[in-house]
Amino acid sequence: ALLILAVSGALSFKWKYFGLAGALVAAIMTSVNHPVILMIFIVALLNLVSFDLMRGFLRGIDYTLVGLIFVATVYAFYTQSLAMLLTMFVAASVPTYMLVMTADKDIRMDVGIKYITFMVIATILFIMGAVILISSVNTPLYYIGYAMLLIGLAIEVGVAPFHEWVPDVFDAADPIPISVVASIAKFVPFIVAYKILTTVQIDYNLLVFTGIISSISMFIGNIGGLTSTKPARILAYSTVANMGYILATLSVIARPEFIYIAFAGALLQLITNAFGKVGFFVGIKDGGASPISSYLIALSFIGLPPLMGFWGKFYILMSLVYANIIWLAAILVINSAMSVPYYIRLAKLVGIGSQRSLAATIVGICALIMFLTVVPPDWVIESSKILTNYLTIGGV
Repeated sequence: ALLILAVSGALSFKWKYFGLAGALVAAIMTSVNHPVILMIFIVALLNLVSFDLMRGFLRGIDYTLVGLIFVATVYAFYTQSLAMLLTMFVAASVPTYMLVMTADKDIRMDVGIKYITFMVIATILFIMGAVILISSVNTPLYYIGYAMLLIGLAIEVGVAPFHEWVPDVFDAADPIPISVVASIAKFVPFIVAYKILTTVQIDYNLLVFTGIISSISMFIGNIGGLTSTKPARILAYSTVANMGYILATLSVIARPEFIYIAFAGALLQLITNAFGKVGFFVGIKDGGASPISSYLIALSFIGLPPLMGFWGKFYILMSLVYANIIWLAAILVINSAMSVPYYIRLAKLVGIGSQRSLAATIVGICALIMFLTVVPPDWVIESSKILTNYLTIGGV
């Protein structure tokens, strides 16, 4: 798959659709008969198709970059090698450096530089933290490694208070490449963090600290969403809040018997976030989206049953309650309620009708996906049980 991506990426400079063909072939080759992987594959497919909404010059290499992120995501799920795991972290992060610079019009250079600078710092901190944490032989190094890994993860995905880049980049960059950054690129950092933290013996106090950081991110994200007026900035703060919900699941790692529920919640929330962000950003790019689709996606983000967003939060809540982290579960419920006004406002701003059939189709698919959980999604729990077998890193 990686060889196909390399060849198609090189050929895409001659004809851009070589990149698309290579990305599709690599993604299909890498996909396995697994519901969670299938959901991520659909996200990648929508990301690829949405590039046709860009009116300016499209570099075919962008298709290859999306394909690389997907392949890295699948490899990250199944590899049990630390070296390969960290390589996949880099492979999922570096493509976004180029994607964020893709635009119909020239992007503000300061925003591009800001994004790349933050991502480089995040990658360095995360990798150094992972290596120190896994190889630490004394308590000070252990704490240093954990702090570096957590800060690196927080910067990478946009967890407050390390989210400074998120509103500016989401607002200034082209909505289509940002939909990639806000969707499929979020999976690998959390997968890698899960694998590292379940491999080492984590101090309970550190997990409490992680819970505090996640709650800060929830509050800052939702307050930011309530006070923002531009759709792109609302989505930026929505990302900050959603990453806080997902980060909360790492607090459950001290209770191994409940990890599969926490992991299921994290995966479903990541999937909900991915489809929702693709739908809204495509709508923004097209100058509007179907009101029905916009409100459905917004209601899923809020957590209205039986839409997908409800079940993601429900599984996260269950894992926190079972692990006896009641205070964090209460904060999650409070923040879900706080998000209602700005998601409704976002749907009203974006839901003014689509201009192009392709955009309407993409947004419609994202909205329909939210209905897949009308029947309780036991497939997520079963998938999580299978995937948690691959969480522990070998040879550590």
